[in-house]
Amino acid sequence: MSEQYIDKPKDLRSSDSFDVAAVHYWLNAQGLDLGEDLPQVKQFSGGASNLTYQLSYPAKEGKGKDYILRRPPAGHKAASAHDMKREYNVMARLKPVYPFVPEMIAFCDDHSVIDCDFYVMERLVGIIPRGNLPKGMKLDKQQAQALCTSVIDKLIDLHQVDYQAAGLEDLGKGQGYVKRQVEGWSKRFVQSKTWNVPGFKKTMKWLTENQPDDVKTCIIHNDYRMDNVVLNPENPGDIIGVLDWEMATLGDPLMDLGGALAYWVQADDDFLMRSIRRQPSHLDGMMTRQQIVDYYCEKMDLDSRMWPFYEVFGLFRLAVIVQQIYFRYHHKQTDNPAFKNFWLFVHYINWRCKKIIRASNLPKAR
Repeated sequence: MSEQYIDKPKDLRSSDSFDVAAVHYWLNAQGLDLGEDLPQVKQFSGGASNLTYQLSYPAKEGKGKDYILRRPPAGHKAASAHDMKREYNVMARLKPVYPFVPEMIAFCDDHSVIDCDFYVMERLVGIIPRGNLPKGMKLDKQQAQALCTSVIDKLIDLHQVDYQAAGLEDLGKGQGYVKRQVEGWSKRFVQSKTWNVPGFKKTMKWLTENQPDDVKTCIIHNDYRMDNVVLNPENPGDIIGVLDWEMATLGDPLMDLGGALAYWVQADDDFLMRSIRRQPSHLDGMMTRQQIVDYYCEKMDLDSRMWPFYEVFGLFRLAVIVQQIYFRYHHKQTDNPAFKNFWLFVHYINWRCKKIIRASNLPKAR
């Protein structure tokens, strides 16, 4: 694979700039010995939450060095929604037991540096498979199948980490995760509902009445998609890193899979579903959602008969996320035109949830 396919940052947006010199001197104070020359700073466009930058240092002893800096959006004050310290600590503690986490360098909560918490980690140099593969990059059927399998295998690897042996019992509340999630996301939808979207009352009732006990408690990523993995540029079927751990916790692995497959758009999906594709899951050779469920449950030795519940929950969770974004547009808290028609997609997800419920063998909500 050519180096041209490696994920690269873009020029820094002026609205997202920060005091580069202050960060540089702080890094030197952490013992990195980066010299006096300031790094070149660029910005990655991916991600809708925390901001991600590349700090490129000039060649020293024949080799340059790149780091990644993560920080909340400028002006953000609510630490609970952008908890950089937790994100840093989760990755630092996961790294010894899940090697696909980037190496953490340092965390800063001294707001005299850039007026917010931030952390710096190693940069994983590779390909990030976003909505479409990088221009000019092609995968044949076998390569696509290998990539798909590798993506699911890395999720399985995460779900099989012995979090107790790794001392990660405090990562989340653990048992009772399914119940907490159904209640929490139902509450969030009610709070963000606007007049022009369906009420999801039957779906929320069905989820409440049909929720199973947790199948097990494990570390879950909670935002697992192909655009959060980094591929080896020499072998795109080989995953060298998993990114965006801000929502990681302890929970039910099938809930994690349900959330992940809500974003999985396959080649034979209808036009509306294909219009929101954010990963190359449509390529010839990629597994269907059902094939992924069968493969995953066999590897994890889990019963898939309750899968309609997890599929509906994953879609409902996605509907709430979309509606929360649309709520801000509807109430003129943002004027981003990309959010204007999100309410239509909420209707579409409602239709899909009802369709799955009707076809399931689980008890129907009345």
